Amino acid sequence: MSLAVVPVASLSELRYIGFNSHRTCFRNPRKWRIRSSFAAPGVDLNTLQSAIDTNDSKAVKEALDQLREVGWAKKWSSQPYVSRRMTSLRELTTLGIKNAENLAIPSVRNDAAFLFTVVGTTGFLGLLAGQLPGDWGFFVPYLIGSISLIVLAIGSISPGLLQAAIGGFSSFFPDYQDRIARHEAAHFLVAYLLGLPILGYSLDIGKEHVNLIDERLEKLIYSGQLDTKELDRLAVVAMAGLAAEGLQYDKVVGQSADLFTLQRFINRSKPQLSKDQQQNLTRWAVLFAGSLIKNNKEIHEALMKTMSDKGTVLECIEAIEKA
Repeated sequence: MSLAVVPVASLSELRYIGFNSHRTCFRNPRKWRIRSSFAAPGVDLNTLQSAIDTNDSKAVKEALDQLREVGWAKKWSSQPYVSRRMTSLRELTTLGIKNAENLAIPSVRNDAAFLFTVVGTTGFLGLLAGQLPGDWGFFVPYLIGSISLIVLAIGSISPGLLQAAIGGFSSFFPDYQDRIARHEAAHFLVAYLLGLPILGYSLDIGKEHVNLIDERLEKLIYSGQLDTKELDRLAVVAMAGLAAEGLQYDKVVGQSADLFTLQRFINRSKPQLSKDQQQNLTRWAVLFAGSLIKNNKEIHEALMKTMSDKGTVLECIEAIEKA
């Protein structure tokens, strides 16, 4: 799960600006047919759909700005101003964030469960294989036991393959789909409220991400010239998924990519932040994003449902405006 700002920023990398949980971008978007819309009579959404299809961030923003002027996109860019301040862990707890003191600690739940299952299963099968007659009872346990070593070797040589396996294994957790939808919908919603256009998303295993694009921010990031105002906006979007999980669950699982993305933004900002300032930025961004999500709970849940049903980006925007 993640987010980022690249030519098509992925909240998996801005989870990667790429928010990076996932580096996949919609470079050749599928042409979606606009389904029945709740838009008021006289409101044309075709211009917005066309802009989304062509990955034209400027056109998307202009279309949404026009829709806002005619009274349709009321929630678009409804929170354009953010201002960082000193934030304490107590404020996060008061908001409803569970175990706020552990938010920045990467979760190893999925990794540990996967490795425990591999080792436990191969160990059990090895014991059973030891009962085979003759040489089979000698060689087969060794062969089965070597599976654990092979898995560890793959993790050392190609971590991406191991993470893909862990990601697939994680889908067996009962809360997996809800966490993914809650996390990515938070990135989507908060970016929309702050005025950052969304061009695509995915909840597919191993490809969970939200794609946003902003050519001006892209240039600032690549040049390492992010100012305080833009850093604050991106930080809030980056921490939205983490905040959404923290409001719902005792332990956050998908924060690693988001924290990595936030660090990327910090590293490309000026002036440089001290460690204490970076810690405060993270806390404040979680607080601000969490407040937006909590104050727009019904919208967030409606968006989760639409994304889980694989709705188009336009349908997701409609869900936000209709809720």
